Amino acid sequence: MEETGMNIPQHVAIILDGNGRWAKAKGMPRNYGHVQGAKNVEKICEDAYYMGIKYLTVYAFSTENWKRSKDEVDALMTLLRNYMKTCVKTAKKNHMRVRVIGDKSGLAEDIQASIAKLEEESKDQDGLNFTIAINYGSRDEICRAVKKIVAEGIAPEDITEQVISDHLDTAGIPDPDLLIRTSGELRLSNYLMWQLAYTEFYFTDVPWPDFNKAELEKAIEKYNGRDRRYGGVKEE
Repeated sequence: MEETGMNIPQHVAIILDGNGRWAKAKGMPRNYGHVQGAKNVEKICEDAYYMGIKYLTVYAFSTENWKRSKDEVDALMTLLRNYMKTCVKTAKKNHMRVRVIGDKSGLAEDIQASIAKLEEESKDQDGLNFTIAINYGSRDEICRAVKKIVAEGIAPEDITEQVISDHLDTAGIPDPDLLIRTSGELRLSNYLMWQLAYTEFYFTDVPWPDFNKAELEKAIEKYNGRDRRYGGVKEE
């Protein structure tokens, strides 16, 4: 894609939606969709890297997802456990640096340990910067950032946008250039609200398990047709 003169976004954020509905449409249980969705994450990571995308952030499990049925939540946690273990190998093979954002303290201790191991073992990789949002909610993240700022005793007059950004889970990661949401929903669902202030949005009806390299290219083509003025006015 880079050879065609396309402007590749540095950071793409994705809301992975439609796994359950995709499975249901095939007469399969919702959890089958989540398994296929997890496999698709690996493919898209590879595609994104070879396209020249430097940062990819995906919404895996929100603070609101605990409201789902116990069977589905348990299955998602099992999937997460397995994914964290296999991701150590995948990160090494594909030179990915992996980070997890969200309230990790709300997860089981063994999952927290797997996350810590994954982050530590991949921290020096120089390929794709892959961030996974788990037990993540943007309002929760902002609340936790405010608490950290207060605890550090930072004076009100010293609180700037940069200070807030530096206390968010995404500290050190540039804001997304492009947000993709699959499966036809047109909302943010409490995802990266601070970070998406000037991000271009792309919505598609394609469910996440069917979202492939061609669909990613389509999203980037649309992104290239946007005029990013960051609140300014384009000169005539």
